[in-house]
Amino acid sequence: MSDREELERALRAAVRGDVAFDAQSRALMTMDASNYRRVPDGVVAPRDADDVAAALAVCREHGVPVVPRGGGTSIAGQATGTGVVLDFTRHMTGILELDAQARTARVQPGVVLDDLRREAGAYGLTFGPDPSTHSRCTLGGMIGNNACGSHSVAWGTTADNVIALDTLTYGGQRLRTDQPLRADLRDLADANLALLRTGFPELPRRISGYALDALLPERGRDLARALTGSEGTLAVVTEAVVRLVEAPRERVLVVLGYADETAAAEAAAGLLAHRPLTMEGMASDLVGGAAARELLPAGGAWLFAEMPGVGEAEALLRAAGADSGAVVTDPAAQRALWRIREDAAGTATRMADGSEAWPGWEDCAVPPARLGAYLRDFRALLGEHGLRGAPYGHFGDGCIHVRIDFDLLGARGIAQFRRFSEQVADLVVAHGGSLSGEHGDGQARAELLPRMYGSEMVALFGRFKDLLDPAGGLNPGMLVRPYGLDTNLRFEVLPREPVDVKFTYPDDGGDFSAAVRRCVGVAKCREPSSASSSVGVMCPSFRATGEERHSTRGRARLLHEMLAGEVVREGWRSEEVRDALDLCLSCKGCRSDCPVGVDMATYKAEFLHHHYAGRVRPAAHYVMGRLPVWLRAVPSFARRPLNALARVRLLAAPVKRLGGIAAERAIPGLAEERFTRWWRRRGDSAVGGGRAVLLWPDTFTEHLSPEAGRAAVRVLEAAGLRVVLPPGDVCCGLTWVSTGQLDHARRVMRRTLERLAPLLAEGLPVVVLEPSCAAALRSDLRELLGDNALSASVRTFAQALEEYAPDWTPPRLDRPVTGQTHCHQHAVLGDAAERRLRDRAGLTGDLVGGCCGLAGNFGFERGHFDVSVACAEDRLLPAVRGAAPGAAVLADGFSCRTQLEQLAGVRARHLAELLAEAL
Repeated sequence: MSDREELERALRAAVRGDVAFDAQSRALMTMDASNYRRVPDGVVAPRDADDVAAALAVCREHGVPVVPRGGGTSIAGQATGTGVVLDFTRHMTGILELDAQARTARVQPGVVLDDLRREAGAYGLTFGPDPSTHSRCTLGGMIGNNACGSHSVAWGTTADNVIALDTLTYGGQRLRTDQPLRADLRDLADANLALLRTGFPELPRRISGYALDALLPERGRDLARALTGSEGTLAVVTEAVVRLVEAPRERVLVVLGYADETAAAEAAAGLLAHRPLTMEGMASDLVGGAAARELLPAGGAWLFAEMPGVGEAEALLRAAGADSGAVVTDPAAQRALWRIREDAAGTATRMADGSEAWPGWEDCAVPPARLGAYLRDFRALLGEHGLRGAPYGHFGDGCIHVRIDFDLLGARGIAQFRRFSEQVADLVVAHGGSLSGEHGDGQARAELLPRMYGSEMVALFGRFKDLLDPAGGLNPGMLVRPYGLDTNLRFEVLPREPVDVKFTYPDDGGDFSAAVRRCVGVAKCREPSSASSSVGVMCPSFRATGEERHSTRGRARLLHEMLAGEVVREGWRSEEVRDALDLCLSCKGCRSDCPVGVDMATYKAEFLHHHYAGRVRPAAHYVMGRLPVWLRAVPSFARRPLNALARVRLLAAPVKRLGGIAAERAIPGLAEERFTRWWRRRGDSAVGGGRAVLLWPDTFTEHLSPEAGRAAVRVLEAAGLRVVLPPGDVCCGLTWVSTGQLDHARRVMRRTLERLAPLLAEGLPVVVLEPSCAAALRSDLRELLGDNALSASVRTFAQALEEYAPDWTPPRLDRPVTGQTHCHQHAVLGDAAERRLRDRAGLTGDLVGGCCGLAGNFGFERGHFDVSVACAEDRLLPAVRGAAPGAAVLADGFSCRTQLEQLAGVRARHLAELLAEAL
């Protein structure tokens, strides 16, 4: 038996929680949101403090290190390690007590920050520190890093809001901070009073190093504060008592525009006298897209200042002396603006030209009054090295985040990374700053701490570590005796030559490794259902299961490890990757909602293509993956009897078993008259003049839902457009793409392009009613075959009306609507035209986001039914159940309509159907 097998056996015998030593579980924990990667022996998800103690005892006996981990969003590398990772996000997630009168909460380390804020909000309270990862970061992780967030100018860092900690050392001792300070720790502080009183810079965001000055007698010998920010290197937190603050009854956002980031930085310090709740800054190079820019006042950089009232906000605006500004009171507008700022952690990973940028010098802090000068010097140093970066962050606290376009793939670039890090560390120290102002030192900056503190203080850090962790078993290589900042880089294990793939990955230079590298680990995909925005989609399978492997980040990590070949060793044949991708709905939500545009639907299709190459596929791939072929083969006279037979349970059951279809699903009925047959029977008598548009007869409209096609024809013609159909059968290839049959998908797409070439040459727009087919033509077609006239010609139904019949007035329906924006529409096509059309037609109310859960073939496949239902219950079904009386249920996608019919007994309609009924 190997050492790892013995360790696993011992842990399983001692721990009641989850113990996982399989390749998939280990691969999911190799990285956090940093540049670093380490492979653990195994993962333990303890159920309580006793489990933590048992796991520590086993690891101590085997001489194995332990790494505590929360949400895994650390940017300095301290949430990765060898040995055993303690994952607190599965079981130790409770809010054990909330005392509204005392304004305190007692929590376990795995509780997500937003869950605490939501429960405290019922009493008008909140937890002050709020990093941009607030929807998925944990209190334990925040304590480990001394996290801060945008409201620290008002409420301080996590250390300022921790009252007491209950911890366990690697040696097995229970260490409670609400008890008298241990004698050895007291002696350490008393023997170094002068150094502790003079050796720390005074600034609001001094996160680097251990907070040993908290042990000074005049500071109350506050061990809780000294442990906060220790990055899991001293003790493992099992419970925490934290301070809550009164939440402002009103939050008014002031957005101030300046010429550049230096001007904004210099203005920020002078505005602190107005006591803002936040003072955030960012420059124009982080604002992605025209839609986001339209939300901002004119300028090249902006300050976001949140104030507790309109009067205070207007006073700040008058005092700011900004080039432009706006007071924003509408909550929806505020959320849209804050999303621009919060997404910067991901947006910053791509430069304007698409090249990659990385953390490494991520979050230093200087005195706020020095920030403008520091930024000028920082920009100059970037220029000397020929590097680029886009600074942003907490200007009111002097804390700057930046991703820089280091070349971390080659020896020369890594050497430059080291030289720059050393020089910029000296620059920060020269400005009186801290190497870390939020994310901690980890591996990224710990090696540089002597430049900030000097050798005597760093040696004292080592003595502190040795008193609490003499065996060095907790998170070794972090903070003291650190690994080198240029070692353990996560990129060094990736292949240097391009991987042979089918998609062209145009935004990643055709490089599949680069596409996978897009995931930087900020884990927006791990937002639980309760934290998700009403319009977002990502990531439905994580919200349904709560498991890391079913998040976009988890799948990207497994693909990374597949390419590395160390933990996941079977390459494209990997069962670990296949199993994780099995519950990916291919909703494409990550394509738009992930700050860096990870496109897991495409990666899944690519993987399935290679995984099943030359092998027998699941039955569902042959049945649903080739659905257009089978539907075209059914003659009209056979459709009614087939529908009748499908409703007979004894006859349908074996068919579903053979086809890999979930037993719980009803087989949708075939239209007795195809849409194109109706079109031909109708003849040209009703076809008017006007601008010609090509209406796409997708498989679902043609064979399963022709009423949507007939309605669309009526509305388009009423708008003065002349509708034409393609000559012969055409197909977007969607079902082949979603099941990874990419060679066949390309043949289908090429044949479609050939048939449409004459019509496309005439400049006809292509109106596609089914959002998933429109998205396939807009994105998959281009990414499999390259740029083409068809992809550029695709319009949704509402887009076509808005663009080609702008003077048409739709009928007024004047009724509420409910339903869901199709996930592919949200991710690829956008729904602005649909929202405007609904408004013009008097259809009131918003459609929810998310995914219906049926998602084409996904919800029909055996083994997916429960997850499919859970996805529908996330937002769609509650929205329909809670709709106003008389509300119309809208769903432009056939899958969405089918899901509603089968799970809720509700008939949903395409927008074209609603409009046609009112003509």
